[in-house]
Amino acid sequence: MGYIFDVDVLHRTATDALGQPIDRMIEQIAADLHEIYPGHIDRNPPWVLNNAGGAMGAFALLHASITEYLIVFGTPIGTEGHSGRHLATDYFIILEGEQWAFTPGSTAREVYKPGDMHVLPAGSVQGYRIPESGWALEYARGFIPSMMPFGLADVLSSTLDFPSFGKTLGIYTKAVVGQLLKGKI
Repeated sequence: MGYIFDVDVLHRTATDALGQPIDRMIEQIAADLHEIYPGHIDRNPPWVLNNAGGAMGAFALLHASITEYLIVFGTPIGTEGHSGRHLATDYFIILEGEQWAFTPGSTAREVYKPGDMHVLPAGSVQGYRIPESGWALEYARGFIPSMMPFGLADVLSSTLDFPSFGKTLGIYTKAVVGQLLKGKI
């Protein structure tokens, strides 16, 4: 079992929840995905503060395995940073607020609004910004362990937030082991 999530199903599930307060949207998305993908969604994940690529936000891990992760990511105060260059394709489905992005060489920003899906293909890189406030359902598909150094490097180089570092590793490891025990890589 490599990939279990269908991007179109994730997109539809996210857009079906739009228009509610963000907390309710997240609850509905987690509940709906739990029904569609039983045994693969954490309906009540803990929140973790994260700095990656210079951007700070919070995430709740709904699913993690060797080949996929699904999180709710966002910030109520805005942020901006570097996307990182990964061995996974990233799908960022906007739930609330906006995400702005640009590719090196581009002189115009891309703007993604609620219901839009921003796709960053594996090996690609962008700068991005969430102005003011924004939340998204983020799905990554590829070799997920290769993304961990990017997601944790800011702890070692700037924030020194070792409790969040440990929490992130613990949540990810527990989720991956749980999926491996179900035969999901």
